[in-house]
Amino acid sequence: MKKRLFKLIPILVLFSAVCAEAADVTVIPVNGEIDRSLTVFIRRSIEKADNSGADTIIFEIDTFGGLVESALQIATLIGNAEQHTIAYIPAAPETTGVSWSAGALISFACNEIYMAPGTSIGAAAPVYSSAEGMKAAEEKTVSAVRGQMAALAEKNGYPKAAALAMVDADTELSEYFINDIPSLASAEELPQIQTDAEKNGKTFRTGKTVSKPGKLLTLTANEMAFYRISSGTVESRTELLKLEGIEADSVETAESSIPDSLIALITGSALTTLLVIIGLAAVYIEITSPGFGIPGTVAIIVFSILFASNAMLGNVGSLEILLFLAGVALLAVEIFIIPGFGAAGISGIVLIAVGLVLAGQDFVLPEVDWQYDLFKQNIINVGIGTLGSIILVGVIFLLFPRIGVFNRLVLKTEETPASGFTVQKVNTDSALIGKTGTAATDLRPAGKAEIDGELITVESSGEYIEKGTVVIITGVNGNRIIASKADMT
Repeated sequence: MKKRLFKLIPILVLFSAVCAEAADVTVIPVNGEIDRSLTVFIRRSIEKADNSGADTIIFEIDTFGGLVESALQIATLIGNAEQHTIAYIPAAPETTGVSWSAGALISFACNEIYMAPGTSIGAAAPVYSSAEGMKAAEEKTVSAVRGQMAALAEKNGYPKAAALAMVDADTELSEYFINDIPSLASAEELPQIQTDAEKNGKTFRTGKTVSKPGKLLTLTANEMAFYRISSGTVESRTELLKLEGIEADSVETAESSIPDSLIALITGSALTTLLVIIGLAAVYIEITSPGFGIPGTVAIIVFSILFASNAMLGNVGSLEILLFLAGVALLAVEIFIIPGFGAAGISGIVLIAVGLVLAGQDFVLPEVDWQYDLFKQNIINVGIGTLGSIILVGVIFLLFPRIGVFNRLVLKTEETPASGFTVQKVNTDSALIGKTGTAATDLRPAGKAEIDGELITVESSGEYIEKGTVVIITGVNGNRIIASKADMT
């Protein structure tokens, strides 16, 4: 037995080594439009790389750009990754060979950049779609992206001025040489760079203007390598792996899944609004109905989907969930405990709406234009959803008698004459009042009395009247016939 165990040890060691090497490098494709589904995919892929023990992540970028908020979220995810990150812009028949706009921001978030021949990077100024076509974003949005690009460049050792020139068309970018080594700087930076170089005994000379004011910077693969922004120009991923000393067998490529696309669909404006309509209507029907049934189940499922999908985007924390639950609780208190509809009900609706709005964004209050745009869109989605739920509830209650599944919520019992229920006719009232008769039973206070030879149900005004006592009818109120002792004097 010991000999067998000793023989197994090398096999186990080899198996462990293979398993460890199998997850050394993860390749994450960043293709097409930068949107919410890509954010979810990259978040999930980075988490998977963490779990597998990968020490390097290669982001293969091929995009014209996309949503500003998604690009900033992705850049933050990459910046917070524990692995060594590499941006690679490939050139192949099925690719565009560009990393523009949001793609440039994502590239600069990586520790290194590699580019294939014939590819380019830049033109990262944020834009938005309007009725007149694509327009440049306002200064607040440009400032936010510009600041993020500059911060990423400083963190990863790229020329800050080059990053700024890709976002801000007002930046003038020039080349300079220190000891014949080229680099890039803004016109404002050059005097200080020259002073520092000469102070350290190095040669300094300026070169051409690379980007003039009024134009956004876009650099080719050769220019990126020449100015030492990229780590090199490589023909393929295989060549990149060799330069980095990575074995091809240790590479795992992440693949987008159907859940990623579903999350993007669910968090889109149209489906979010629809889910809010269904969810709020279900909540109202459940808390106004006896027991727990189908509406409550629907509400739980709908809001679980809504909050879980937004949580995958990094938008949902304890604040949003607590606000939503507190709103539902206040609405229930208003309906069951407090008569009428007042502060508790209004506060409940407001808290539910605020929780749903915050679940669609990763900030509380907007600070820049793209955040204001997203904030307004979330308010519109939730507002339309709330209004739609009110209309839906009204339609459902209107159609209840015709919908079998909701029959238990409607009181259908009728008090018919055939069942023994009657209401005294108006003309009978005056005919009975003033008539006398005899109590056929004790009135305690209700009982029977014989009036004009007819036995009818009567009741006293609270006094006890013995059987056989002469009584007089003093009033009729619906089915209540009031009898009193007759005055025999």
